[in-house]
Amino acid sequence: MDKQPHAVIVGAGPNGLTAAARLATAGWRVDVYERASHPGGAAASSTEIFPGTIVDLGAAGHPFGIASPAFRALDLESHGLRWRHARYPMAHPLESAPAGILHNSLEETAAGLGTDARAWTRLHGHVVRNIDAHVNNALTPLVRWPEHPVRLAQFGAPGVLPASALARAAFSSPQARALFAGSAVHAITSPTRAFTSAFGLLFGALGMTRGWPVVEGGTQALADALVSLLRSHNARIYTGADITDVRSLPRADALILNLTPRQILRLGGLDLPARTRRNLRRWRYGSAVYKVDFHLSEPVPWADPRVGQAGTVHVGGSVEEISGAERDIGKRRMPVNPLVMVCQQYVADPSRGLVLWTYAHVPHGYEECYPGEVTGLIARQIERFAPGFRDTILATRATSPADLERWNPNLVGGDIAGGAMTGLQTVLRPRLSAHPHRLAPGVFMASGSAAPGAGAHGMPGWWAAESAATP
Repeated sequence: MDKQPHAVIVGAGPNGLTAAARLATAGWRVDVYERASHPGGAAASSTEIFPGTIVDLGAAGHPFGIASPAFRALDLESHGLRWRHARYPMAHPLESAPAGILHNSLEETAAGLGTDARAWTRLHGHVVRNIDAHVNNALTPLVRWPEHPVRLAQFGAPGVLPASALARAAFSSPQARALFAGSAVHAITSPTRAFTSAFGLLFGALGMTRGWPVVEGGTQALADALVSLLRSHNARIYTGADITDVRSLPRADALILNLTPRQILRLGGLDLPARTRRNLRRWRYGSAVYKVDFHLSEPVPWADPRVGQAGTVHVGGSVEEISGAERDIGKRRMPVNPLVMVCQQYVADPSRGLVLWTYAHVPHGYEECYPGEVTGLIARQIERFAPGFRDTILATRATSPADLERWNPNLVGGDIAGGAMTGLQTVLRPRLSAHPHRLAPGVFMASGSAAPGAGAHGMPGWWAAESAATP
């Protein structure tokens, strides 16, 4: 009988747990080591921040999670995962004008955009009609031959453009332009940069097909479903295990690291080729987020009531305002009117309580000029589009970039993308060897710094596990 292969996973975030789950279901013996007191990484929630509420400490809305080929293959719903949807996947409020509203269908979204209906349909139609093919291409490392090359070719031409340029060229209304550019800024970089249109197209198309759901009971339930699957296959998970030297780990056929390049380079006892170490040292981290949670007495009083029925709200004003704010961040200046991502999870999942999850884009490692600076800027931005918002605030909890990194060392300087989403680093991630996730024989990287990139979809872990299982 063949010896049962053995994998050791360091880091029990969604990617580490997904890598573990793929190998465990294939018959591997799996051990997972996590420095925190519970598995989940950035997919964690707390019931202790505001009384009677659930607060997501990291990931909140999940357009790629619900579409993830890995999560579908693992059938996490059979382990308790439940997605919950708001009436509208996303909204983008504007001053003195109706908001842009992303509906859960292409037809309804286009109908709400008036003169831009045909242009919106023309730009998004093929992505919506072939969403699974486009998601599979987007979540496959580009060093591989794509599963759907024709669809990739269709997608590629507009996708390489800066989102701000494509929005201005394709649309005439502020609603359509803002909807597109707001989705594009999930790249956590300026919409004036190349490749950001790819984010605008995919995030918009996902909203119009799969939605932008939240996880019932908190994003922690996503990690809990992965843990349940692992335990059903006798995988072992060790918490409170801060691994600083790989020689403290048992010998295994595969060592999979759910760590970013900086953490990998700090590991003792890890024998890596000189070229790999050089590539890891060249890795650039990007701009940061400053997270603020608000406990509210009542739902946000948006000037356009439809915004109150959206799961995700992009608060940043016009395309020009968003571009200006992101330009400031690129120059390491704090914008006066930062782009604010808002998740109204209580709309889809009332069990959360009235908690408004937000973060503002800020420079890497940003430190406030005075206490409460960013909380005040976020509140002021929301107040622009929801007069009376400040009067609904019962309590706040601010989490700075430094706080985020202390909580989860993968969030270097508050960078939640695992590295700057600019230039070729946007699409190639570190090119480490012929296998995009292999650091050395038997050693693999599975964090959001690896292809296909960050997000609570598990795909870097899925592909790292495939590399480990492929001779």
